[in-house]
Amino acid sequence: MTYTDVLIIGSGVAALQLAVRLNKELNVRIITKSKIRTANSYLAQGGIAAALGDNDHPDKHFMDTLEAGRFHNHPETVQEIINAAPKLIRNLSSQSDVFDRDQNGELLLGMEGAHCEKRIVHGGGDATGKNVMEHLISMVKENVQIEENTFAFELIIKNKRCMGVKAKKLNGYIEHYYASHVILATGGCGQLYPYTSNAETVSGDGIAMAYLAGAEIVDMEFIQFHPTLLYINGETKGLISEAVRGEGAILVTEDGSPIMEGIHPLKDLAPRHVVSQTIYSYLKQGVKIYLDISKISNFKNRFPTITSNCEENGIAISEGRIPVAPGSHFLMGGIKTDLIGRTSIEGLYAIGEAACTGLHGANRLASNSLLEGLFQGEKLSAWLNKAKMELPEPKYSHYSTTNTEMLKLPDVQILKERMMERVGIVRNELDLKKQKDWLNQWETVDQLDSYSMEDINKIFMLTIAKLITDSALRRTESRGGHYRSDYPYEDEINWLKKSIIQKREVEKKNEHIETALAT
Repeated sequence: MTYTDVLIIGSGVAALQLAVRLNKELNVRIITKSKIRTANSYLAQGGIAAALGDNDHPDKHFMDTLEAGRFHNHPETVQEIINAAPKLIRNLSSQSDVFDRDQNGELLLGMEGAHCEKRIVHGGGDATGKNVMEHLISMVKENVQIEENTFAFELIIKNKRCMGVKAKKLNGYIEHYYASHVILATGGCGQLYPYTSNAETVSGDGIAMAYLAGAEIVDMEFIQFHPTLLYINGETKGLISEAVRGEGAILVTEDGSPIMEGIHPLKDLAPRHVVSQTIYSYLKQGVKIYLDISKISNFKNRFPTITSNCEENGIAISEGRIPVAPGSHFLMGGIKTDLIGRTSIEGLYAIGEAACTGLHGANRLASNSLLEGLFQGEKLSAWLNKAKMELPEPKYSHYSTTNTEMLKLPDVQILKERMMERVGIVRNELDLKKQKDWLNQWETVDQLDSYSMEDINKIFMLTIAKLITDSALRRTESRGGHYRSDYPYEDEINWLKKSIIQKREVEKKNEHIETALAT
């Protein structure tokens, strides 16, 4: 049993930005499912967007964000985060040599899809996430304790307030972590699909825990599929950053025919959902798709991480093309929060991809995610530094015993494949209903203490799969990352709104409240 002022679950950019900016007088603890560097943030090749160029302005960045999000965003949220971006980047770059610079010492600005200006800062070419994470790790103070290989699985709620979390150690010991303020920074749910850019640990844990505790969950139908993952023999082998297309690469068929001509005015730099859907339509017909990189000079120096990954998987960069396929990349929905990170449960906060602030709308603009994490970490730290710290009433930790009853749960790989087939890039009512029926045959339980980490992970994945499927079935239109072939157009009259899912009180966990609130 442990007590801290601030408990952070997760170890990505948002979590570390928060931890390093909290007052050193506060007792802070980070618990993470695996290792601190096993996070989506660490894998991020793309950069961070900010209106830093002479011809750029936050208003332009604001409009690009709304356009990519198909105007499902919260404009006030977008405005505040986008306006804060230049200062965030300048402050970070002044602290350490995090970002790439030109010969004059000025920050290099790159172009990515759906941006109208060059405004993306990168670190180490295509290792921005790693650079930023290493910088933040180096800034962690003595008041911050980090516990790795600690699997949080249940929020402790008393009198409608979050007081802590239960977590399992590798040896089966269940630790009760109590805190005045509990922050979920567990990332999205990319591992629900067979093709993904996400770290192996990112399967929706935090969102599932929040949902099971009664928090409001929003916009789960909006999942961004990154257009270009390295694709070899039916498997994806890592991300090919959008910056590659920003530097001039184009998508082609095996005979060299460009596929984005006539599809969108921005062609290969169209919003991600447009590019992903186009590639997917070719793959469904058995046509292989490649990134033609032949026009990018000095590719190996510009993209060292991508080059290394390709060579490790037998792809020769010198041949000028990389086989690609789309895969799950980012969840626009999540735990509903305000800009500070407060959820609908007192004492519980969410930041990073696990949260839904309304910045991304129906589709995230490239390189806005690390930006959001940095912003939220800083914003929440300022609030918590002034907040009251109250000692919760503790309970004792214990060892768990293995449950002898076999729980009926799906095979994870089959779950992933069914999600891709029926709730993936292209959806329709028939497939969504099939998936809903298939998901409903599997058991769920409320008491998780006695189940293995593997089974709890399956329960969380099953919970998230149901949320995504239900949300996708209800939204009878196409918008951003949610594409319905039976409703292929945006419906501004009925659907320019948020769909919120919330469980009732713990004793009524099998019921749902489904409401829609206008933005």
